[in-house]
Amino acid sequence: MNPRDVVIVAGLRTPFVKAGGELAQVHPVDLGVAALKELLQSTGVPLDQIDEVIIGNTGSPSDAVNISRVVAFNAGIPQKTSAYTVHRNCASALESITSGYEKIKSGTMDIVVAGGTESMSQMPIMWNKEHMLRFNKLASARSTGAKLSALSSLLVANFKQVKEIATTSPMKTTKFKPRISLIEGLTDPMSNINMGETAEILAKEFGISREVQDKFVLRSHQRAAQSQENGVFKQEITPIYLAPKFNKVVEQDVGPRKSQSLEALGKLKPIFDRKYGSITAGNACPITDGAAMVLLMSAEKAKELGYTPLAKIRGYAFAGLEPERMGLGPVYASPIALKRAGLTLKDMGRIELNEAFAAQVIACQKASASKEFCTTRLGMSDAFGEIPDDILNINGGAIALGHPVGATGTRLVITLMNELRRSQKQFGLATLCIGGGQGGAIVLENIN
Repeated sequence: MNPRDVVIVAGLRTPFVKAGGELAQVHPVDLGVAALKELLQSTGVPLDQIDEVIIGNTGSPSDAVNISRVVAFNAGIPQKTSAYTVHRNCASALESITSGYEKIKSGTMDIVVAGGTESMSQMPIMWNKEHMLRFNKLASARSTGAKLSALSSLLVANFKQVKEIATTSPMKTTKFKPRISLIEGLTDPMSNINMGETAEILAKEFGISREVQDKFVLRSHQRAAQSQENGVFKQEITPIYLAPKFNKVVEQDVGPRKSQSLEALGKLKPIFDRKYGSITAGNACPITDGAAMVLLMSAEKAKELGYTPLAKIRGYAFAGLEPERMGLGPVYASPIALKRAGLTLKDMGRIELNEAFAAQVIACQKASASKEFCTTRLGMSDAFGEIPDDILNINGGAIALGHPVGATGTRLVITLMNELRRSQKQFGLATLCIGGGQGGAIVLENIN
């Protein structure tokens, strides 16, 4: 290897748990600390030699705005080590890795911790602007009279809100309706449609039936449940001990369902298009809590410290497309990443493509194999190539495992890296769609 090649020395993640579940009360800082502490302890990396910590997050908790710095500090990394947070929606944790890659590749740094953390359970509910003005007026009041006037206005408004909700549907209230940040965050501000609606567009345009989507879901759960049963994920998951007594532990992903059936999936109603839609809670990824971290080094630093690299980063790419078709992002980014890596799709022994929605993954498979799509949309001379089922998400994907938005990019890399080593395959691709109309992809080489 070239001395400035960027290698992954180790990678770990927490269990992924559906929002509102056992990790709901665990702060995203604590999720990140749990993964990072175990990564540092298991590798024994000299803490004073870590150049930087880069962590992806989308929720930006108000009590830890630069969450990377807070996680790093609480995990025991020296205060002299800088840390910053990155945000690229679903690819935030992939952005953290590629940012670290650039710094190491350039020779600026030698050791970078990269990863992501997200508690989607703790995404806040916010007041609307009218209510916020009342709170601000109360906070800025100086005299007793001004304070009483502001407080009275606030109490009257709250009473009206309670009365309105009690007499009408909460979803129809407008004047006093709170803003749910999770729903706003999953709504594209350019096309003004929900991420699920973008999947409906792809399902219709590519002719992907509800039955085909549900069969994909069943396979994802079966593969994930089987891999879980076989202990495949044990090497990448560190347990989370729950406060306050720390006598209860979450040791594995909660999402995979061995008993999942097509019959049960078929009973679920479409969410976004009640009459003609096909996207349901079953064929979409669940809202999830979790964290994941990797340790990146230059090849020469890894050799100097006596580490055996697990994988080398061969190349990466991000690309943009129409926000309303954001699910096709992997088809836009992957050809660029592979070209930079000097490889082709046929060279890939394993592919991890994030399962935001079953329809979205299937649409990527169809688009990738379509000469017409690739020539007209991507400017290629031929189809990008087939994405075979037998190398795609063979341990299940986000539909079963979950998708904590700010952490998924690193989870994909860790799972791919470990699977390449298990299967003795040389090259692998990890890719995902990104809300807002982007795609991200990274190419790994197994170092055995």
